[in-house]
Amino acid sequence: MRSFEVTILGSGAALPTITRNPTAQFIRCKNRHILIDCGEGTQSQLRKFKCKLQQIDFILISHLHGDHFFGLVGLLSSMHLLGRTKSVKLFAHAPLKSIIMSQLEIGGARLDFDIDFQEIKGDESKLLFEDKCIEIHAFPLKHRIETNGFLIKEKQMPLSLDGDKFKEDKLPLIAIPFFKRNENFINDKGERFNVSDYTFPAPKAKSYAYCSDTAYLPVIAAMCTGADLMYHEATFTEIHADKAKKTNHSTAIQAATIGKLCNVKQLLLGHFSARYASTKEHLAEAQTIFEAVNCVEDGDVFKV
Repeated sequence: MRSFEVTILGSGAALPTITRNPTAQFIRCKNRHILIDCGEGTQSQLRKFKCKLQQIDFILISHLHGDHFFGLVGLLSSMHLLGRTKSVKLFAHAPLKSIIMSQLEIGGARLDFDIDFQEIKGDESKLLFEDKCIEIHAFPLKHRIETNGFLIKEKQMPLSLDGDKFKEDKLPLIAIPFFKRNENFINDKGERFNVSDYTFPAPKAKSYAYCSDTAYLPVIAAMCTGADLMYHEATFTEIHADKAKKTNHSTAIQAATIGKLCNVKQLLLGHFSARYASTKEHLAEAQTIFEAVNCVEDGDVFKV
C-alpha cells in the first residue's frame, strides 16, 4: 500500500504557460486514488508524471471555472478507450452533469462505465464519502461562483498487537478485541493485562486540505486546523493585492496567514498567475508569515 502523497499535475491559473498547466492534483491515500480538479491537458499530465488514469476512483471538482474542469471530458473519453468498465465517483456542482453529457453526446462519444455523479453545494460543509480507511469532506470557499475546498483524512487505525509478547504471556484470543479497542483485559481470575504492554502505537491518522480559488477566508480553520499538509491558492503577490480582492483570489501572504491560522504542518502554494515568470516573490512574501511553505511546480510530489 503506497503512502499518502500528492502529485501536482497543474500549478498555474486560468492561462496555461509552457511550464504550468491549469489546476489538477492526483492523491494517493490508503490505496484510494483521487483526482482533484481537471484543467485542460490533465490526462497528458497524468501520463507524464506516471499516474495511472484507470486507478482514479474519485474525481472532485472544486468549481465550474474552465481551468478546473475543461480537461474532464477528454479524460473520461480516454478512460473508455483504455477499456474502463468500473464506475467513477464524480463530486461536483450540479450544472457539470449536463455539461459533460452534452459534450459527450455532441461529440458522438460513449462510455462503457458509469459516472456516479454526486452533487456538492458551495454553501455547505459535508462528508462526501467514507469507508474503513478514508474520509472525504467538502467545505465552502469564497470565490466569484460556488466553490468548495476538500479535506481528505485517513481513518485512525487500531493499535497493532505485539504478537511475541502476547504469545509469551499465553494470553487467550479473547483479549485481542479489548487491546484493539485500546482497553485493558481482565481474565477469569481477575488478572489485569494492560493494553500498553501488548500493543504498539498506531501511526497517527493524517490529513490533506485543498483550498481552491478563494478570497482570504479565516473560517477555513473550522475544517482545516491541524492538517498535515495544506494546499492554498496564491494567485498573486502583494503588488497585485487589489486585483486579488477584485477577483476573489488570494495573495501569497493571505494564503500563508491561513496556513498559520490553521496550524498546518506544511503549506503548498499554487494557482499562480501567468504574469509571474518566477514564484520567488510569492515564496519570500509567504515566509514572512509562515516558514514551512513551498511554491509548487508541475510534477512535484509531496508526502502527507
